[in-house]
Amino acid sequence: MTDSPNLAPPLPPLPGAHVPILRVALWMCGAIAGFTTMAVAGRAAAPYHDTFEIMLWRSVIGVALVILGATVTGRLGQIRARNLALHGARNLSHFIGQNLWLAALPLIPLAQVFALEFSSPLIVALAAPFVLGEVLTARRIGAASLGFVGVVIVAQPWTGATFNIGTLLALAAAFGFAGSALATKGLTKRAPLVEILFWLTLMQLVFALLCVFWDGQTRLPTLHSLAPLALIGVAGLGAHLCLTRALSLAPASVVAPFDFARLPVSALVGTLIYGEAVALTLVAGGALILYANWINIKSKPNR
Repeated sequence: MTDSPNLAPPLPPLPGAHVPILRVALWMCGAIAGFTTMAVAGRAAAPYHDTFEIMLWRSVIGVALVILGATVTGRLGQIRARNLALHGARNLSHFIGQNLWLAALPLIPLAQVFALEFSSPLIVALAAPFVLGEVLTARRIGAASLGFVGVVIVAQPWTGATFNIGTLLALAAAFGFAGSALATKGLTKRAPLVEILFWLTLMQLVFALLCVFWDGQTRLPTLHSLAPLALIGVAGLGAHLCLTRALSLAPASVVAPFDFARLPVSALVGTLIYGEAVALTLVAGGALILYANWINIKSKPNR
């Protein structure tokens, strides 16, 4: 995953306000292109670096881009050392999820990775009442149950052909992204986006530095891995900036259908680049997961 998409500004457009749908669509095209590029680049870097090393170089690029962007836009003063415990919890959860996601990329089809990743918002919906005090409605329970059925169809735990370590890693990554999203919901009420992105990239740089030495060796970028690593850093940060910009222009219920296009796009890319077959079970299960997300987005806490 990619990073958690819940980096929306705390004040979305009011219902009924004019939504510039064309601008939203263009920003979401950028987000989808970024996430897909990151997945392809992650696969290309996997033969040369482990996930910790990939996260290290991605974070180095991310820190540089955030500081450069904040300086150019005059937002450098918005970065402060506050809410560090919440930043730490959010970024540790994301770091774990991102490493698991990167580890899953070379092992299972791209579309399966993205389909399982979309179970993350459903996990958030079930956990939010206990973590954020939100109301758990019957509609949200039904949506989560429907999404779980979709996950089972996609994972097919009864067959070794599609259910393997890669599937488990992608499912575990969804839990990491869910934890990150829950913490981010609290952060968006207390900190500006540039501050969230700064501590995201800086803390994950520290986490990666601590982890890359676990096996006693660290591989520097090579001529073969330099371009994929650069793409991961630029595409990942760019995708979230595009997604955040789209969410600033329209409610999540408008943006989500565009974000769901990541699933068919990843299936197409997997077929064209890697010759991956798109199984009927993946289509059916992915559709159920996306529909369950749609029900969850449309449900209101007071229902």
